[in-house]
Amino acid sequence: MTNTMKAARWYAAKDIRVESTEIPEPKSGQVKIAVHFAGICGSDLHEYVHGPQLIPVDQPYPLNGHQGTTTLGHEFSGVIDAIGEGVHHLKVGDRVVVEPIFKNFDSPFIANGAYNLSEPLGFVGLSSNGGFAPYVVVEDYMVHKIPDSMSFEKGALVEPAAVAVYAVLQSGLKIGETVLVSGAGPIGLLCVQAALAAGATTVIVTDIADKRLEKAKAIGATHIINAKEEGIPQKIKSITELGVDVFLDCAGVQASYTTGIDSLKNGGTAVLVALFGKPVTTDALDQVLREITIKGIIAYRNIFPQVIALIDSGRMPVEKLVTRKISLDNIVSEGFEALVNDPTEVKILIDIQKN
Repeated sequence: MTNTMKAARWYAAKDIRVESTEIPEPKSGQVKIAVHFAGICGSDLHEYVHGPQLIPVDQPYPLNGHQGTTTLGHEFSGVIDAIGEGVHHLKVGDRVVVEPIFKNFDSPFIANGAYNLSEPLGFVGLSSNGGFAPYVVVEDYMVHKIPDSMSFEKGALVEPAAVAVYAVLQSGLKIGETVLVSGAGPIGLLCVQAALAAGATTVIVTDIADKRLEKAKAIGATHIINAKEEGIPQKIKSITELGVDVFLDCAGVQASYTTGIDSLKNGGTAVLVALFGKPVTTDALDQVLREITIKGIIAYRNIFPQVIALIDSGRMPVEKLVTRKISLDNIVSEGFEALVNDPTEVKILIDIQKN
């Protein structure tokens, strides 16, 4: 039996190679998963275009010693193939998804449940080898079972959906309230679904790509506005009277930030979901006078079981975001390059079992 497999390995910006690498085996407290489907995330795309950003290149990731060339992929589903010593709550054959955050058990944030705030922050597929391969080894605490009724395609979307559900929960959105989502990429569109599932009555989406705005409308956005238009806050106030209750920034640039803050009603809440590439300027006096809350979030915590249930119940029809399924061999040309160059692409899944 061969002990090698194909994997999509990151070497440098614009240098991802599908090549042969060793099949990993689980150590104590670890689980080996046969991957079925994996999604390309915006952070994977950032590593491809601008990396290294989160991949440890200059020095090893402290929690596991990983450094340099990395098999990408942290949005994936599959079946447990082997378990290491000391793993008792999981078994070979379980259908699973992975919550890819590494926990530093020496951190005080672990004790209070805020494990996404423990440092050093790290993720499978960035701080370790990930799921763009037939097999991956992860820590046992990362693994969540999925029901037989959930497809592996939907399972691969649990991780990005968790970002959106966490964002909506952290916003404090109440039934009947209004929401602005800036950026109609995968996370923005998932935020639309999460806001609707949470009871929002009005969900306005802005983006500079009309094709993505059409997608937002198709999945339930009540209003769409091209972000290149003038006077967007005034337009939003004409829809909502006082402005929106909640602003979710999934674009992460100065223009989206300023427009969103100006579109909030007094006392409203902004949640910064995107990984901002550059600093933004803000009017602190305006924030004080209008009692606006501006909140950053990183990933998610304590939410995967609820997200799995939301998707399985049909309340979040995440499969509507999938625009393409490809093979691992074509991940660069039909995956990364397609996402860079074609705004109609939203979520591309890799069928890892397909030759």
